[in-house]
Amino acid sequence: MKHTALTGAAVALATTLLVAACGPSPTTGSSVAGHGTPSGSPQASTGTTAGTHAGHGGPFKAPPPQPLRPSERFVDLKPPKPYTPAAPSGGTDEYRCFLLDPGLTGPAFLTGSQFLPQNTAIVHHAIIFQIGPDKAKAARDLDARTPDEGWTCFGDAGVQDGAWVGHWAPGANETLFSQKVGYAMAAGSRLIMQVHYNLLATDGKPGQSDRSGIRLRVADGEKGYTPLQTARLPAPVELPCASGESGPLCDRKAAVGDLTHRFGAQAEQTLGMLSEFCAKGAAVPPGPTQHCDRPVPGPATIYGVAGHMHLLGRSITIQLNPGKPGERTLLDIPVYNFDDQAIRPLPKPLAVKAGDTLRVTCTHDAGLRRMLPALQGLPPRYVVWGEGTSDEMCLGLLIWSPAGRSKG
Repeated sequence: MKHTALTGAAVALATTLLVAACGPSPTTGSSVAGHGTPSGSPQASTGTTAGTHAGHGGPFKAPPPQPLRPSERFVDLKPPKPYTPAAPSGGTDEYRCFLLDPGLTGPAFLTGSQFLPQNTAIVHHAIIFQIGPDKAKAARDLDARTPDEGWTCFGDAGVQDGAWVGHWAPGANETLFSQKVGYAMAAGSRLIMQVHYNLLATDGKPGQSDRSGIRLRVADGEKGYTPLQTARLPAPVELPCASGESGPLCDRKAAVGDLTHRFGAQAEQTLGMLSEFCAKGAAVPPGPTQHCDRPVPGPATIYGVAGHMHLLGRSITIQLNPGKPGERTLLDIPVYNFDDQAIRPLPKPLAVKAGDTLRVTCTHDAGLRRMLPALQGLPPRYVVWGEGTSDEMCLGLLIWSPAGRSKG
């Protein structure tokens, strides 16, 4: 799961929690509101073979929705026409943003949502952004001057101040919190549905079309709900080629140049910001496992967590105050399964305070490249943080309310 991400990717990192430190972790040791019915506990393991990294593409049928609760209603949205993606700059990925109008005439809360991927052969993941009514005209104008449905949007929503209010990746269906919480939405707000299309099968060329949509769970009114936000906790990826692999892209400089060619200058800016935030400006040492620490800027309540990597991911954790008295593990996926990226609601909402530390840790395995059909035809490369399916991410997600304490 993009994300997405900052001037593209650089802005999203800059608006996450402030980062204190980051660096390589030992190789041993130790999924947002409205998305992801949990398919296992935070400790769930799904196997140890490459089969757990097979990607996706099979038929998708959303589970039946849970009953509406008091004041809730469903709103179904999708683009007016199918879209046929084509990857720019010789790449194999396109991020496309579609403007959707939930038709809000008064204040409301988004209390759940179910993304409905129409063509999982090419849909890698999706992020739902909210923009206020003051940004709606800019989004409409961008949509109108861009050919076909939507606009290309590597990194972020392509419109200033887009707030992450939901996502979908394989295994992440609607999650409902038992507490009375949701994402606040003003009258006239719009949604931007960013879809990451993976075109590895056609070498980036146009092929199949898609008309994915989303089912919103909306509670009208503005009283009685605790407002949620999604915090992004990225960490670097610095994964050299595996033993026995060789080729021009095994050189980091060449690999970064290729990444920049495919996704633009923001891709290299993201790497610099990760180094600045996570390693205090120093080079991040290469290796399979990396982590990044961030101080919590103020009091907040955490309701749920999730983790996102791509096909080379092996494990991911999110910890609170690691190495200190009272440390807690909020997310522990020791065997990462790309097809199980559900949000994990915490057993009980967790209050955090200013000065607490959050750490995300990821382990990747370049050796999986030889085992996965989707990657076998690609040249070996030094892998860094990137938007493409053949690149990698290390991203923790927190569903939390920075404004105060749980009302549940």
